Amino acid sequence: MLRFALLALLSTSPLAAQTAAPARSGGTAPTAGDHHEEADASIVVTAPFEREQEDLLSGVSVVTGEELVRELRPTIGETLARQPGVSATSFGPNASRPVLRGFQGERIRVLTDGIGSFDVSNTSVDHPVAINPLTAERIEVLRGPSALLFGSSAIGGVVNVLDARIPRRLPNEPIHVEALGTLGSAARERSASGKVDLPVGRLVLHADGTYLNTNDLRIAGFVLSPELRAQAAARDDAGVRSLATLRDRLPNSGNRLWEVAGGASAVVGDSHVGFSVNRLDNLFAIPVRYSLEPGGEAEAVRIDAKQTRVDLRGEIATGGSLFDRVRLRAGAADYQHAELEETGEVGTRFFSSGYEGRAEFVQRERGNWRGAIGGQFFLRDLNIVGEEKFLPTNETQQYGIFTLQEVDLGALRVEGGARLERAYLSAQADEALGTDAARRTFTALSGSLGASVGLAEGVRLGVIGSRSERAPSAEELFANGPHAGTQTFEIGDPGFVKEKSWGLEASLRGERSGIALALNAYLNDFHDFIYESFGDEEPIDGLPVLRYAQADARYYGFEAEASARLGRFGGVAIVADAVADYTRATIKGQGPAPRIPPLRVLGGVEAQADGVAARLEAEHVARQDRNAASETETRGFTLVNASLSFAPFGRENGTTLLLSANNIFDVDARRHASLLKDLAPLAGRDVRVSARVRF
Repeated sequence: MLRFALLALLSTSPLAAQTAAPARSGGTAPTAGDHHEEADASIVVTAPFEREQEDLLSGVSVVTGEELVRELRPTIGETLARQPGVSATSFGPNASRPVLRGFQGERIRVLTDGIGSFDVSNTSVDHPVAINPLTAERIEVLRGPSALLFGSSAIGGVVNVLDARIPRRLPNEPIHVEALGTLGSAARERSASGKVDLPVGRLVLHADGTYLNTNDLRIAGFVLSPELRAQAAARDDAGVRSLATLRDRLPNSGNRLWEVAGGASAVVGDSHVGFSVNRLDNLFAIPVRYSLEPGGEAEAVRIDAKQTRVDLRGEIATGGSLFDRVRLRAGAADYQHAELEETGEVGTRFFSSGYEGRAEFVQRERGNWRGAIGGQFFLRDLNIVGEEKFLPTNETQQYGIFTLQEVDLGALRVEGGARLERAYLSAQADEALGTDAARRTFTALSGSLGASVGLAEGVRLGVIGSRSERAPSAEELFANGPHAGTQTFEIGDPGFVKEKSWGLEASLRGERSGIALALNAYLNDFHDFIYESFGDEEPIDGLPVLRYAQADARYYGFEAEASARLGRFGGVAIVADAVADYTRATIKGQGPAPRIPPLRVLGGVEAQADGVAARLEAEHVARQDRNAASETETRGFTLVNASLSFAPFGRENGTTLLLSANNIFDVDARRHASLLKDLAPLAGRDVRVSARVRF
């Protein structure tokens, strides 16, 4: 407790500069009296100071309002999977982490209000992110160099989930209430969340709660991919042949989640200081990893995850001559999960204690110059207990300082950022794993420099270059054991050096005559890139050997977004939008990088009238046949979705009803980024009804 108290007093973190790409229709501007909405989708707050979308040199998406309600799913990965440059790990419907520009795991930071999720989702794709998207008010996705302000491990990007647990302003009403309920047909989903804010003088009291329950997921056709079905059908063993007939429901894929939270904040003018406490309990099933070998194990594993978390946040308008305001953010959490066998017996337990703090000092604007400096720390203790322990007890400490500076010269705008980080990683000796005690220390220096120029009114062209360094993670350094989640025997390398990257990104953003466009093209050249390699080694304990290795690598690709107002017919406005993204990744001397999403194109048309909006869209994901040696090809698919939203009391009231039908034609769809794609397809036809109430 003393350790936590000291860390809490020292720690920090602000909101950050938020950005928005050309808005895909469905988002809404803040409504009158809505004290939680901080900015519309043209503003980005995930950075030291708020920034307009057109000012950002890297790719950014903001999901809020009706679009967020329409896209909400039980996991953060599935909620964001249709944003530009974003896919998902999709390890079944209950464990899905975002994939940004082909990067996942250690190269993506998933944050809540600027600091980490304090879980072990980075250690394996079957582990959940301990952030509940049903409590989100807006979600911001930063791709590219702008994410490096949040840590060297954010080289691929940052997902920041913003909630209202620590109120930032006083409600306009004597009591503010919000509620959201959803029914979904594919998993027989039932979810409800609610929040209450009560002002008492300058103090705002907050409480919220969430409940989610799902059954086994309905899928479109067979459980196994066509390739695995053919292999199963050719086996002599009758039990294995029967796997080829599994269809319609994904066995062992249900979920039960609840969360409660309370908080309070003192609000004086533009300043506030507050705290929140929450408890998350998530019991979910992992789709069965079927074996095509006679007598092979096919256990129906469940994960029982629990987290208790404390958060602090403050923003103080100092009005000083040097700094205009100070933003502080801190959090601490105890996380644990148990991996349960079919009998209910506990197989392996994960215990993690985490602490993170962040402080940002926003400079007073001086003419055309603005900026911020800050510091951050992160501490994690991880212990695994059980037969399938693959990692010794270890500790990670990271300390960083950073800055972002921007100069506006009119048509020309210049920005630069830098981060210096010191990382300490240590592991205890473990006789069972056959590993010795180890300690590594790394100093990582990252920086970026870019500029944008106005080509015409509302149109800007930008270029940003970056140099980044990342320290290896504890998993990459110290792993040496069987990992049930990936069904591999993982082996790290304590001798790894820092991962280094040169990056270049170009952007074009503009809005004229009802047409909005955002285009980003990027290139990252890595030295000593850390990747997962399946060699020709003999299996250990019956599991294939997954060995972490280092080599040079190259990632490049693009993201494009566009929207246009096609016209108005009577009282109905017609809006069209489109998204396209592509990533190509190669590990030099080895071939394609594993689990890289293929080309994806999404287009939609929306009719908007007073209080009513109807949308029809189609998403096409191309075949991925550019595979690593250990991968199978993933077939392309096209999903068609439709939705109808209705504000019965007008948009300003905040009450919305939403009816949506997803994957209308019941298509068999599998994400190439998923390690479980051949055994767990995405949902089949899913009809969803949501109601959001605010008063």
